[in-house]
Amino acid sequence: MNEQYDYDLFVIGAGSGGVRAARMSAGYGAKVAIAEERYLGGTCVNVGCVPKKLFSYAAHVSADLNNAASFGWTTASTAFDWPTLRDNKTREIERLNGIYGSLLENAGVELFNGHAELTGNNTVAINGREYRCKNILLAVGGWPSIPEFPGSEHVISSNEIFYLDTLPATAVVVGGGYIACEFASILNGLGVGTTQLYRGPLFLRGFDNEVREILAEEMRTSGVDLRFEINVDRIDKQGDTYRLQLTNGEVLETGLVLYATGRNPLLEGLGMDTVDIALDDKGYIAVDDNYQTSTPGIYALGDVTGGIELTPVALAEGMTLAANLFNGEQRRLNYEHIPTAIFSHPNVATVGLSEEQARERYGQISVFTSRFRHLKHTLGDHGGKVFLKLLVDAATDRVVGAHIIGDDAAEVMQGIAIAVKMGASKADFDATIGIHPSVAEEFVTMRTATRN
Repeated sequence: MNEQYDYDLFVIGAGSGGVRAARMSAGYGAKVAIAEERYLGGTCVNVGCVPKKLFSYAAHVSADLNNAASFGWTTASTAFDWPTLRDNKTREIERLNGIYGSLLENAGVELFNGHAELTGNNTVAINGREYRCKNILLAVGGWPSIPEFPGSEHVISSNEIFYLDTLPATAVVVGGGYIACEFASILNGLGVGTTQLYRGPLFLRGFDNEVREILAEEMRTSGVDLRFEINVDRIDKQGDTYRLQLTNGEVLETGLVLYATGRNPLLEGLGMDTVDIALDDKGYIAVDDNYQTSTPGIYALGDVTGGIELTPVALAEGMTLAANLFNGEQRRLNYEHIPTAIFSHPNVATVGLSEEQARERYGQISVFTSRFRHLKHTLGDHGGKVFLKLLVDAATDRVVGAHIIGDDAAEVMQGIAIAVKMGASKADFDATIGIHPSVAEEFVTMRTATRN
């Protein structure tokens, strides 16, 4: 390392992308420091993916209990205890925090606990001291965004939902993205009477329209009160009850209001006024294809750049940057065919293009769909169905999109994503022997196009 610098790389933010970049860079021989003012692991580990999935598992138990009688099981009495779930979750997250600390220590990364901020193009200040850094990485992520309106002080975000003292009898979830759909499903599954409000005509904008429509139908079947093209004008608190005045003139009373209306880059207090770092038109840090900001030597990745806001993407970006900075490589991350899942009830998983995107890109496509009742639910009165969809470019026979709604959708889609990423054709899918009986086998047995 050049002696004029204290560190080859100083990372601000110990979330998924920042930790991975720090560890990989140290592995290549760089002298690395990382600073975190809240919790190791960032949003994903603490108030995102991991605790949310644990809550989702818990919420699925109610459906399994309802289905148990059809398999001959007698469940004389059942009860759910929120503090047990909450506290067990918190212990697991604390364990993971410790693992992240150990990973950094074992990699030789110096960890600073405290608020770090830029003080110049090559300097970072933390805990009363300034450090000279050859390279700086901003990996501070995002923070829930709640609009201001009369009574907005009464709502909570996805940060607070994980630590509620008590679980209310009723709740309203406002929003139409991943987080809103997931928590509406979780609360409903835990026995909370749940209403989800979204200002647009249909939630999950950007996803396949048919998938969106079927998910809405399935969520309603599961008990969620979905209301579209509606919003909240004001909220008044009366004792333990929140009184929502809606844009259609209706009044809705509930015990909890969760706003999941998006996230903003966490730039406040970062010292952005001390450097010349350009932002894009949405307020995210603008970067090139090597995560370089407009200021040489300062990089940014993950949610703070407003790209694909998924943990595995941030991890891949961190590895790519480390290899390029300290291992002499010239990697470029390919953002095509990135799979994703929504842990709503039922789950949704997808890879590649939506039908709308496929038609725009390829013109002529073949659409294969299948919708049926899961074998697990055929003995009882469960009303839901699974849904599978393949999109095929008619000119090349290549599968360009795959979608599934149903139990364990993400587990199925991870394998399908490999095939789609490798450029598998519909003929390749057709030539693959299915695993019977399974939902996933339907991906290799759909022979007749639903439409072209």
